[in-house]
Order: sequence, then C-alpha cells, then structure tokens
Amino acid sequence: MDCRPLDRVDERSAAKFAVTRLACEAAGWGYRVVGMVDPVRMANVRWLAGYRHPRHATTAGMAERLMAVFSVPSPLVGQASLLGNPIAVLSAVFHLLWAGRLRADLARPLTDTTLVSRAEAW
Repeated sequence: MDCRPLDRVDERSAAKFAVTRLACEAAGWGYRVVGMVDPVRMANVRWLAGYRHPRHATTAGMAERLMAVFSVPSPLVGQASLLGNPIAVLSAVFHLLWAGRLRADLARPLTDTTLVSRAEAW
C-alpha cells in the first residue's frame, strides 16, 4: 500500500506505483494506492507505535490477565485499573494494542472510555 494524497500523484509517482504494483502482483500480493490517511487514525497509530518496543511487553501472567479482562469490549482505563495502577498497566495495554492482540476502533480518538477487546472478539 502506498499512501499519498491523490492530488499529489504526479507522473513520476504514478510510474513508481505501477512498478510496485507489478512487483506485488508477481509475488501474489495485493496492492493499492490510498489517499490521505484519516488524521485521527494516524494519531492513534503514532501513539501506539510508542509502545511497540519490547520493554513495554508484559509478563505472560499480566498479558493473560489483560486478555481476560478485555474478553468482551470494555472501557480502556476502567478495565486496566482492575489489574492495578492504570499508569503502570496502560503501557502493557498499549503494547498489546500495537501487537494486535487487543483491538480498539482507531478511527475514533483513544480516550479513557475507548472500548477495547481481545482481537478475536471483534
């Protein structure tokens, strides 16, 4: 996937995208050019990217407890606080969101009440 505002796709970009499409098709992959990424989604992804480093990964026990408390869509901070100080637990929640083990609607701003659930629950 290439992201570029569609009004900024010039001849040179279009040629590059065509080559990329051919390479993707040769590998059996899909390919598309998308316009502007939704700014809220982009802000959320940038925020979660800050928690991608393994130092934010939890112990297996904490990860399993988080997966259990988010077994149904539940408010972010309310559920995280069930496992301890939310400040300490939220970095683990954000890491699991980044890793795709937990899910939330990233098209809406992440707030205390954002509904989070296990990825397979969606």
